[in-house]
Amino acid sequence: MNGKRPTVSIGMPLYNAEQYVAQAIESILGQTFSDFELLISDNASTDKTGEICQHFVQTDPRVKYFRNETNLGAAKNFNNVFGLACGKYFKWAAYDDLLAPEFLGSCVDVLDSDEGTVLCYTAAIQIDALGEEIKRYRADLSNVSAEKAELRYSDLIRDEYNCLPVFGLIRAEPLKKTPLIGPYIGSDRVLLAELGLHGKFVELEQSLFFHREHNARSTRAIPLHERAAWFDPKRAKSVVLPYWRYLKEYISSVRRSPLSWRGRWLCYREVVRWVRWYYKKLLGDLTMAARQATGKR
Repeated sequence: MNGKRPTVSIGMPLYNAEQYVAQAIESILGQTFSDFELLISDNASTDKTGEICQHFVQTDPRVKYFRNETNLGAAKNFNNVFGLACGKYFKWAAYDDLLAPEFLGSCVDVLDSDEGTVLCYTAAIQIDALGEEIKRYRADLSNVSAEKAELRYSDLIRDEYNCLPVFGLIRAEPLKKTPLIGPYIGSDRVLLAELGLHGKFVELEQSLFFHREHNARSTRAIPLHERAAWFDPKRAKSVVLPYWRYLKEYISSVRRSPLSWRGRWLCYREVVRWVRWYYKKLLGDLTMAARQATGKR
């Protein structure tokens, strides 16, 4: 890239990724849009991940590899890799997912054409460990392209959609104004909701993103109330209240938003509605916390 600032920075946080990381990197390097850097942040892997990544560093100058001395937890590693980025647009990439060659170019075209759009993502194909198609699906978000922030926010604070848009292409400037990925369960959903306060999302109909489902996925077999250690190892024994944390963060995200006082009021109203929708889960958190505190399961 000859010292030129790339249009896109792609951040790949990973840990013990030897099984799939080469395929993921190859799918990124095979993009038709080539003005990007790939930043890999290794969370102190103990397998051959580093060796595999170094091979790509040697063969393509767009690839840069960084290794943490200790495992910092997923959240901090996700945020560290964004801190290394210098592109106008940013994308997180999972070590086990794949991109169709047109993914980046298609998303860049959308962001270039509309300053009011902060995130572009595509329909997805779920694949298995061998790369075979399981199903096709979309994020099930109906109002994220609305002009009114409260409509976007109402859509994005729901539980009923998958969070794969977090692996879309994001405008870096508004992303810098958020807390990024927090050290708690569901922080990707909270981040998406806050980004929705900064602008619109666009979902492309083409299925250009391949999301891999396999037994080694980081949180696949971990119950909701036991995932704290994956995000932040220091919180392994903490009492977890996921929905109460969501509530706190949703309120904070509206307070930080660039909206007018009226726009914020309308979004706070959506938070009140959220409490009404999920009050049973808020109560369930308290029950689970009581069990954790007394050592029961």
